[in-house]
Amino acid sequence: MLFLRLISYLPFGVLYRISDFLFFVSYRVLKYRRNIVWNNLKNSFPEKPEMELRKIEKQFYANLCDYGVETLKLLTISKEDLSKRMPYLNGDLLNPYRDQQQSVILLASHQFNWEWLVTSSSINLPLPIDFIYQKQTSELFDRFSTVVRTRFGAYPIERQSTAREAIKRKSILRAIAIVVDQFPTFEKRYWTTFLSQDTAFFRGVGQLTTLTQYPAFYVESKKIKRGYYQARLIPLVSPPFEKGSEEVVDKYVASLEKSIQELPANWLWSHARWKEKKPVS
Repeated sequence: MLFLRLISYLPFGVLYRISDFLFFVSYRVLKYRRNIVWNNLKNSFPEKPEMELRKIEKQFYANLCDYGVETLKLLTISKEDLSKRMPYLNGDLLNPYRDQQQSVILLASHQFNWEWLVTSSSINLPLPIDFIYQKQTSELFDRFSTVVRTRFGAYPIERQSTAREAIKRKSILRAIAIVVDQFPTFEKRYWTTFLSQDTAFFRGVGQLTTLTQYPAFYVESKKIKRGYYQARLIPLVSPPFEKGSEEVVDKYVASLEKSIQELPANWLWSHARWKEKKPVS
């Protein structure tokens, strides 16, 4: 961790030169997950010509390498610099909820840079942040992720403890943040159409809104230029919620797909998102 911290002290200009080198190695030499990325893009945008898809693919790898060095920078970046580089355009949308002592749920995704988004939310939003995470198999990476995400005051909740912590912390005013676009390995799945394909999502998202009866927002993250992003809150659903309702997932999926259509290279295409097919009923 000390070595990573020392690297994070490097100025952005140097870090982005490292990113350029990583791009060359990952895209040109190692061809890191190129087959997965290409198949995901081709299946998600069947109407786009190959030349356009190749351009998206290349930009995605550049964004991914920038994400790596930017996330490392979270170890030492100042509050002021992070706030400037990852502002919320409408964070004041949560002011009435704070004033009414109403907690909320924030549904994010793997849009770049999602690590900056989680960490900056503790600075730029009027509610304290609880973030739900999946424990990593690598102890070093898990420790690193927890350190950077909690650096400005966020409270970590391991995914398996979500329901218990939601009840335990019911009286605490907060925004519960969770990234919910990854493949749902550990729980029952909710299938819907996403990017032209049958796609599974966490059924637990609907269960969380039902359990807490908190209003939910989609959090969009856009890369404006290298080293600068913008976040925006989009209201999805408000209580009361009936048990078994997946309205929040449907609205989240629609909002996320719109974001990806607008900036396709800004999403994590290297994840094996569609590794399993919808069961035939």
